[in-house]
Amino acid sequence: MPEPRDPNGPDGAIAATGAGGAMDLAATEGTTLDRTPGGPEGTGPAGHARSLWSDAWHELRRNPVFIISGLIILFLVFISLWPSAIASGNPLDCDLANSQKSSSSGHPFGFDGQGCDVYTRTVYGARASVTVGVCATLGVAILGSVLGGLAGFFGGVWDAILSRITDVFFAIPVVLGGLVLLSVVTSSTVWPVIGFMVLLGWPQLSRIARGSVITAKQNDYVQAARALGASNSRMLLRHIAPNAIAPVIVVATIALGTYIALEATLSYLGVGLKPPTVSWGIDISAASQYIRNAPHMLLWPAGALAITVLAFIMLGDAVRDALDPKLR
Repeated sequence: MPEPRDPNGPDGAIAATGAGGAMDLAATEGTTLDRTPGGPEGTGPAGHARSLWSDAWHELRRNPVFIISGLIILFLVFISLWPSAIASGNPLDCDLANSQKSSSSGHPFGFDGQGCDVYTRTVYGARASVTVGVCATLGVAILGSVLGGLAGFFGGVWDAILSRITDVFFAIPVVLGGLVLLSVVTSSTVWPVIGFMVLLGWPQLSRIARGSVITAKQNDYVQAARALGASNSRMLLRHIAPNAIAPVIVVATIALGTYIALEATLSYLGVGLKPPTVSWGIDISAASQYIRNAPHMLLWPAGALAITVLAFIMLGDAVRDALDPKLR
């Protein structure tokens, strides 16, 4: 007969309680057990606890969707910072003698209606689109997370007021709001467009942050911290925020691609970015009237826009799968 195992030993599966009974040992909040070759997952001698974020990174590294989308995004960031590394020309250097010409030596994408090199403008157009998408997403995430998190934590009158304000913003159509608000702006910089996106985009992140905080503050570890006299700021920053931020990160990552598409839509309608700023939306708008005679003018900037939006959406899906154990 095998020797009985000591429940209080290092290999014991149960721990004694003060009442003389026993309870199952569990991993701490937000941790998982690593896989070991010596037995079932988490049961081998080398099993150790991993945090939620390290476990998510472990899953992301094995996800081909994350790797492909990440490489595309890194390339986009690179050409946004240093477009001259792969395009030596000037996007504003145009010659009407080359108007609507197809690809030729040194100009693989051909020329647009003004005789500008389509390849150079497509490369330089990534800077405006990525800048708008990243800055708008950061602004929306910060503003929405702060307002929604405070409303979910304190509740009461603050929560009711914020809920009514978000209802008002949800009732405003985004494109129509852009046509009204941006039509009076004369600046050719990206900041009016970014400000408009933050103004109408924060309610979505606010509601997600609010619901996540309400769920997190009901957990036992938060109640224990409150009973021990922890301040509101400590509970928010040390206990609630790390466990409530994951849904916000997922939605913000997917929304980044949406904001890039929205910038192109507003620029196409003539109220977004304005010349001399180089943007995919501006080039798509200019090429739409030449689509029959010179389809290459529309194909390349539209293709770059589609690939960029798809890459960020794929990245958001991969991050969602990694941060939500139920989807694995």
